[in-house]
Amino acid sequence: MTFDPDRPAYYLTPDYRPLSGGRRAVIDPATLEVVGHVAEAAPDEMAAVLERVNRAQGEWKRWDAKARAKALHELANRIEAADHGPAAVLMSREMGKPYPEAIGEIANVAPIFRYYAEMARDEAGKVAGTTQAGSFQYARYEPYGVSVHIMPFNFPVLLMCWTVAASLAAGNGCVIKPAPATTLSTLEFMKHFSGLPEGLVACLPGGAALAEALIASPLTHAVAFTGSVAAGRAVGAAAASAMKPAVIEAGGSDPMIICDSAPIDVAAAGAVTAAFHLSGQVCTSAERFYVLDGVHDAFVAEFARRAKQLRIGNGLKQSEIGPLVSEAARAKVMRLVEDARAKGATVVTGGRIPDGQPKGWFYEPTILTGCQEGMAILSEECFGPVAAVVRVKSFDEAIERANDTPFGLGASVFTTRLDEAMEAAERLEAGMVWVNNPLIDNDALPFGGWKASGLGRELGRQGLDAFRRSKMVIIDHKPTIQGWWYPYPDDWFLDAGGRPLS
Repeated sequence: MTFDPDRPAYYLTPDYRPLSGGRRAVIDPATLEVVGHVAEAAPDEMAAVLERVNRAQGEWKRWDAKARAKALHELANRIEAADHGPAAVLMSREMGKPYPEAIGEIANVAPIFRYYAEMARDEAGKVAGTTQAGSFQYARYEPYGVSVHIMPFNFPVLLMCWTVAASLAAGNGCVIKPAPATTLSTLEFMKHFSGLPEGLVACLPGGAALAEALIASPLTHAVAFTGSVAAGRAVGAAAASAMKPAVIEAGGSDPMIICDSAPIDVAAAGAVTAAFHLSGQVCTSAERFYVLDGVHDAFVAEFARRAKQLRIGNGLKQSEIGPLVSEAARAKVMRLVEDARAKGATVVTGGRIPDGQPKGWFYEPTILTGCQEGMAILSEECFGPVAAVVRVKSFDEAIERANDTPFGLGASVFTTRLDEAMEAAERLEAGMVWVNNPLIDNDALPFGGWKASGLGRELGRQGLDAFRRSKMVIIDHKPTIQGWWYPYPDDWFLDAGGRPLS
């Protein structure tokens, strides 16, 4: 069957299968209209899928690295040649993402499959210097088996492909549990996997109960998760209980430092993008702004001027700021803004539901100044279009306050001084630091956080290692009795004076 948003289904290469459970309507957060319907995979459906994926993986792991790479390059070819309009429209209608960002997200995933196809060919183990003459000693990598990929709503296709590409390249089968909010667009994208071996990749819709069952199943062997800190802790605990490795990207509350030397126009433009991209629903969104006293007022003025230029509306029309993904998401943003306002913060711009959007879960891009410790906006992940600005007296104070958080995903700095750039890269307690260019990533560099923001890494060599296990191998090509084998010589039982041990 082909994918139909109104017919609940799951995907198992090479096609879609109908789901037996009850249907749930998917609501457009911009218009509150019904987009389609989904259902959660039942336990017997999950069990059948896991058995199929395991059987397929048993064959896939025996493919040599060149053959697997060829299959992944062909997958990338299909992605590059495809019309991604239907999936992008579904994504925009499901969670409000502006269409240019949705189409760009999907179109940009092909390179990750090419990168890991070649990485897995190039780096498959290590030969060590021998510890014993006549012995060949090395380490090799092998797949875990079947990996579970529990995905977020904000980049449902891109972040899925980050870990699925690495897992497939390592020789695993994959089971994807999409976010409930973006199940339709994820399923629509799955058709590109149709050229892979039958049963190797599956997409099972469902919520937390399905995620728990997938992690607990003896037919899964590794876990990748992106989402909130609370959910990340639960996933990590469940995976550890089952002795399964887990890569966990758990969000954050990223700081941005604006130094005295920063060009105000560039810093403000970067801040608008870092704070309000995807309505602030990016794991690495800048949420806390530490601005040096000498440039504070000028920066805030330019920041606000640029923020007011952003267009608010349906993601399928000309707008940069779409709705938040749900009513609950907007309620959290409003709670944090009101808490800051009640404790003395000033709303420079925004801070309200836009007048021109009577429907949908919209909220204006918001800049708060006068923010101080004790305000929830500085200690919680907002995940909305809000920038909390803190005036600081020095670069050292900015670094200290930026690090004063349980999170540690990313951090940004705008400066033209080399010493500040280098010190920021060294002293900021985060898994990623951007100087004068926030939010970007690189397939060849590790992505992930420190502290409560996660465990393990996606992308780069570490992203591949997350889905393969090492095996030490010792081969003596010529069998020889070794001198340290049993039985021990009698003189090994004499003390330093040559007397038998008592």
